[in-house]
Amino acid sequence: MKLIYSKSDWKEIIKAMGLVFGDIGTSPIYTLSVIILFIKPTEANILGVLSLIIWTLIILVFLEYAWLAMRLEDHGEGGTIILKKILEKGMKKGRKASLMTVLAYAGVSLLMGDGVITPAISILSAVEGLAIIPAFSSIQQWHILLISILITIILFFFQPRGTDKVAIVFGPVMVIWFFVLALSGSVSVFHNPFVFKAVNPLYFIDFFRNNGFAGFLILSEVILCATGAEALYADMGHLGKKPIVRAWYMIFLALVLTYLGQGAFILRNPESKNVLFSMIHSESKFLYIPFLILAICSTIIASQALISGVFSVVYQGITTRIFPRIKVDFTSTKLKSQIYIGAVNWMLMIAVIFILLIFKKSEKLAAAYGLAVTGTMCITAIMMITIYSIRKNYISSIAASLIFCVNLAFLLANFSKFSHGGYWSIVLASFPFIIIIIWRKGHKRMYEKLMPADLETFLISYEQIYNKGNMIPGTCLFFVGNYRVVSPYVIHCIVSANIIYDTNIFITVVITDDPVGISTKFISDIGPGLNAFEIRAGYKEEIDITAEIAKAGIKPKVIFYGAEEIITRNVAWKIFSAIKQLTPHFVQFYKLPTSKLHGIITRVEM
Repeated sequence: MKLIYSKSDWKEIIKAMGLVFGDIGTSPIYTLSVIILFIKPTEANILGVLSLIIWTLIILVFLEYAWLAMRLEDHGEGGTIILKKILEKGMKKGRKASLMTVLAYAGVSLLMGDGVITPAISILSAVEGLAIIPAFSSIQQWHILLISILITIILFFFQPRGTDKVAIVFGPVMVIWFFVLALSGSVSVFHNPFVFKAVNPLYFIDFFRNNGFAGFLILSEVILCATGAEALYADMGHLGKKPIVRAWYMIFLALVLTYLGQGAFILRNPESKNVLFSMIHSESKFLYIPFLILAICSTIIASQALISGVFSVVYQGITTRIFPRIKVDFTSTKLKSQIYIGAVNWMLMIAVIFILLIFKKSEKLAAAYGLAVTGTMCITAIMMITIYSIRKNYISSIAASLIFCVNLAFLLANFSKFSHGGYWSIVLASFPFIIIIIWRKGHKRMYEKLMPADLETFLISYEQIYNKGNMIPGTCLFFVGNYRVVSPYVIHCIVSANIIYDTNIFITVVITDDPVGISTKFISDIGPGLNAFEIRAGYKEEIDITAEIAKAGIKPKVIFYGAEEIITRNVAWKIFSAIKQLTPHFVQFYKLPTSKLHGIITRVEM
């Protein structure tokens, strides 16, 4: 490990602290406060819980994500969708491949469900710190709830403007936050230095031995300390592996110090409830209000990072055809990662406010938390085991298997929360999961019904019509999925309606497995007066199709595209049809010039 970093290294590390570690960095606000509701604050219990927290951070954050997952990348990109892509390249089609695909969809859906609960619990727990201030000691819970909802609304209303202008302050604010956590924790530990013994894993083993099944169930609360661990891997493409891992070393130290400090404070004040805020208030009443403001800012940054993460996941899903096309706005001319998806933004806002109103208190909201996080971690571990096994890297595969066992223990413990609100994790994740499944299955069924023709068969009829010489002057474009497979609307337009131009060009847009890069290829003389133009673009690219066509010297007189009208009695396909009608069509998504466009509708019975 390089101990001395350059100026540019430090810039990237600070940026990582602001964009990646907000979620896990704000978890000390509520983790121990929730745990002590379920255990007696004895020395043995506190040391056992602190040991569990430290080793959870080591196993689930460092080993699973920073070590194992971040070695699995595709052109520098990471995340569940990337693991799916790696598996698709290495596995033959079959039941096992289908299972991995469904697991990937579940992982994406759970991450989106997490995107609702995390902002709610982070903001609410920070605002609850107001109750520690003597002037606000009589504040009602509904006041705290109202302030939390107001902050949430402001946060989501700010999204359409983009965050690139204020993102520059995210890193410095989080640096201050982690420094304050480390400093306050160190001051508290100074009074009870024996809490450092919690680094020894024997203490959490003794905790399980002494508490039995009740100790096992505490895992469902301990997992709160690792919330946001998946961000290390998912955001790798934005910042790169090195700055994230380097930042993690420092953040790990700050988190360990603050948890040890909170543990020491609990032993001195066993009746304390809101542990972090109570500890800061006892150390310095004068600095408490600035700390509270810093905490609220940090939770807003954490929420912003997760919202941006959900936007990125949805955008990857759109470009890889997992999700239906939704209008995407690029809010920064410099950062491609800065995007805004209106439909997702407003649905997230409504869902977060709904969750706040349902649970009202952060300690109750913690009951809903955990299933989504542990479910995502289990899925990541399963996919890693499979990839490393395919690559015959058996050491990594065994390590991933052991980590999966740890994840499974956390997941099973979290099922104890199911009836206490944990089911909301599943409910929230089920909406995107159902949409993904219906969208994928619906498209497959629809194209089976459309029955396109192969190019050779089409050319027989095409050449007969073209050779008659009754062409319309000019150039006509037809958008097709693959120029070697001719869509039914093209056959209807040219063969049935005899609409044929001097020059006819099939336009194909291919989304590649690479995250960035745009290339084009002109295929001439497929048939008399018939050519093809292929645009290949990375799944994170913003494609200007009109500009690419103009660069190739193509000047269309008219542009045709196909649309489908679905006729069905099946409930699932009716939902599929409704989604298609609600989402932008290809020509709207890529903002093609409407003055030259002509849509041809094909009826499809499903």
